Amino acid sequence: MAWFKRKEKGITTATEDKMDVPKGLWYKSPTGKVIDADELERNLFVSPEDGFHVRIGSATYFEILFDNNEFIELDKNLTSKDPLHFVDTKKYADRLKDVMEKTKLKDAVRTGVGKSKGKEVVICCMDFAFIGGSMGAVVGEKIARGINHAIKNKLPFVMISKSGGARMMEAAYSLMQLAKTSVKLAQLAEAKLPYISLCTDPTTGGTTASYAMLGDINISEPGALIGFAGPRVVRDTTGKDLPEGFQTSEFLLEHGFLDFITPRKELKDKINLYIDLIQNNPVR
Repeated sequence: MAWFKRKEKGITTATEDKMDVPKGLWYKSPTGKVIDADELERNLFVSPEDGFHVRIGSATYFEILFDNNEFIELDKNLTSKDPLHFVDTKKYADRLKDVMEKTKLKDAVRTGVGKSKGKEVVICCMDFAFIGGSMGAVVGEKIARGINHAIKNKLPFVMISKSGGARMMEAAYSLMQLAKTSVKLAQLAEAKLPYISLCTDPTTGGTTASYAMLGDINISEPGALIGFAGPRVVRDTTGKDLPEGFQTSEFLLEHGFLDFITPRKELKDKINLYIDLIQNNPVR
């Protein structure tokens, strides 16, 4: 008898004894490179094989930028309401509740105040995990309050954008945030305080049309998707084929929409360098 024939039927293995490979041990980049998950995390979620920047959230950006990851979070319990009683595939109120439980976030932006390379700075950072980083009334309000804090305490302001655009469930309330945040940034400029805007993958829609492109210096991570409307909409509107690499950070840098492309490992040094240069301070 062949050795591989089973003589007994009905043999089973208890679930706790099965040797399954745990999830999350490996990450495969879009170019097909496979990276150990722990190595990827140590490399700030940038693939060492091809330089691909994996999307990260506010917690990781704060850890990268704030000294010893020490900061005070402003307005952390501010949450969205449902003034329009909006319903699509589910009630907006229910969607908010579900996404809060899933992500452990209150909304699509967080504001931190702390020291970066020894000097205090205000950083607002968006989270794509919260309804695609969509910009609703709470996002606009938290950014506005973050700018107010910067003006009051004479601190530089950094905005990290990662958004699919305006939040349709809030309709005009969402669109009003474009003007609201733009006015606040004008007040920041009048106070002669630096504003550094970092566009990450993706930065689209009303976010791009407002605060994301109003920085004293506009920077981006490599390979980020940045634009107002999607490529299909632009193609259908213009009736023309789009250039290769259209709406990538590299394309925008080449055409003057960005000042610099900054790899994630260099973010802390570069952002503080720009702040020092704008304020005519000794370079740290």
